[in-house]
Amino acid sequence: MASVSEMQPLAPAGYRRAPEMKEKVEASEVDLEAGTGETLYPGISRGESALRWGFVRKVYGILAAQLLLTTAVSALTVLHPTLNATLSDSAGLALVLAVLPFILMIPLYHYQHKHPHNFVFLGLFTLCLSFSIGVACANTQGKIVLEALVLTAGVVASLTAYAFWASKKGKEFGYLGPILSSALTILVLTSFLQIFFPLGPVSVALFGGLGALVFAGFILYDTENLIKRHTYDEYIWASVGLYLDILNLFLSILNMLRSMQSDN
Repeated sequence: MASVSEMQPLAPAGYRRAPEMKEKVEASEVDLEAGTGETLYPGISRGESALRWGFVRKVYGILAAQLLLTTAVSALTVLHPTLNATLSDSAGLALVLAVLPFILMIPLYHYQHKHPHNFVFLGLFTLCLSFSIGVACANTQGKIVLEALVLTAGVVASLTAYAFWASKKGKEFGYLGPILSSALTILVLTSFLQIFFPLGPVSVALFGGLGALVFAGFILYDTENLIKRHTYDEYIWASVGLYLDILNLFLSILNMLRSMQSDN
């Protein structure tokens, strides 16, 4: 394919651009190529940075659609008492909604590169989790839900901005991977033990605070993976990772606030 310079009309013999005109043209070409005019992190070329920015925008577009669907379904569950009662009172349905997302992750991972199967499974995956979030919100005071939502939004926005700033400065967060994986294992085991040995309100609040710290770390870690490590065809899996981080952060904060309210 011909380059941009090759596609331009030929200038008359002896024609030369004025220096200031040449600088303007070069500046416009840089802006067009790099998007923001700045690279995402040190060592990446401007052309690669422009492609990476496109990938980042695509992932955040998918993530925004997931969060909007979750918000809509949660609002419907909260405002529709019959739906909330059906989801809350049916132990079998609650179990299906809890297990089905894990099952759907198998075909979602398998078809993540195949359109439109990837978006179909992503929609089903998001819908199942959205109903679970809706039930949790419906059985909690509206004030606490709003506080958890505001805190989650603030934490996500701050950590995302910091991750992009830190990457631009050359900072690395890859060392967080093993630490966060170990912490997540402890959280899962503790949650399982709570089924047989329920914790008190204070312990639940502390557990929620620990969970919030862990998933805040995951947001930072997965955002760096989005910026540096994910390949361009992993946009589905990248959005799933950030989506789960945000939902778990919200639930951890919600449980912490709810336990503190109960203790008071």
